[in-house]
Amino acid sequence: MSKLTAVQVRNAKPKDKPYKLSDGYGMHLHVAPTGAKTWRYRFRIDNNESTYTLGEYPAMSLEQARSARTKARETVKAGKNPAHVKRKKRQEERKQQIEEKLALQNTFQSIAREWIENQRSGWSHDHAEAVKTTLQADAFPKIGDLPIDSISPPMVLDIIRTIEDRGSQEMAKKVLQRITAVFRYAIQTGRATYNPASEMKGALKPKKVQHRPALSAEELPKFLHKLHHGDIHITTRLAIEFTILTATRSGEVRGATWDEINLDDNLWKIPAARMKMNTPQTIPLSQQAIAILKQAKELFGETGLIFPGIRQGSPQLSENTMLYALYRLGYHSRATIHGFRATFSTIANESGFDSDIIEKALAHEERNKVRAAYHRSEYIEQRRELMQWWADYLDKAVQNIPT
Repeated sequence: MSKLTAVQVRNAKPKDKPYKLSDGYGMHLHVAPTGAKTWRYRFRIDNNESTYTLGEYPAMSLEQARSARTKARETVKAGKNPAHVKRKKRQEERKQQIEEKLALQNTFQSIAREWIENQRSGWSHDHAEAVKTTLQADAFPKIGDLPIDSISPPMVLDIIRTIEDRGSQEMAKKVLQRITAVFRYAIQTGRATYNPASEMKGALKPKKVQHRPALSAEELPKFLHKLHHGDIHITTRLAIEFTILTATRSGEVRGATWDEINLDDNLWKIPAARMKMNTPQTIPLSQQAIAILKQAKELFGETGLIFPGIRQGSPQLSENTMLYALYRLGYHSRATIHGFRATFSTIANESGFDSDIIEKALAHEERNKVRAAYHRSEYIEQRRELMQWWADYLDKAVQNIPT
């Protein structure tokens, strides 16, 4: 039978030595000399007497302590030590917290971001941002917060189908490649055991292969005539001509600055940070390319960007500005800026130039380090000859417009 009252508990004062106030059924209030008051429950299991701390007063009231005692008595009746049961429960809760924390660290999104950061040293800044942006837009909303080991093939397929349904088949392919790479990294780092994206073989909707439109040798003369005489901005025309002459990517030309140009040696040295594969590229400049640079210098000065933006508030030419210029000349779906690299490669190969020299001119880097070192030390003069030949070829082409 319970004996204590709430008033007795509240008025219990500390003494020189600890003492207890019994409430019955094995429970008492332990009062320490410091004034601390603790609810305790004495019980016996297998003839062994033990004491179990129920809680501290006043955080646990008399009524709450009696309720806790009742639960403890039921535990003892079941042959279990309530202290052991409580300890096991805490261990399980702690284990669950750790698992939840690990699960949060092992989500697809967290591992994908880690993978991107680990790859940055081998990628250009723009490529790394492009990879992150595609995953943020298409993968993270669907599987980003899921533990990576819980993601199934149908979940990956749902991402791919969503992209395909908006007509972006090439983007679907890129996103699948990137998801596959994230899972591969997760497996390598011990946070996943299975790559569901690898099960997508054959899942991508087939599409007609469409290479970036590129002009043939026969089509070049008419295009070059239109480019030289067409109604497009002088900055855009010079940038396109320079891109064709150097067989470079539009981004490399649009971001070109005067401090990359060496007019003494007729070389254009593009730093690694601006190259697709994060490898610096040195481009021998033909006399025709030098003439364009001199014209740009007269028009825009010799500091900063060589081909500045033509719209107010836009310091750099945009990719669309150059592409739309082709449309204006009547080459919508017939030519792209990037396609001129393919035109250059085709004509140069068919004209008998060494394929290694052509590939180096296109910055298609040799991944074998020994061969790459040889290329860097031996091909500058060969490429200088190639680029001058290409410029002369273009001059002759524009002079041979069919009548």
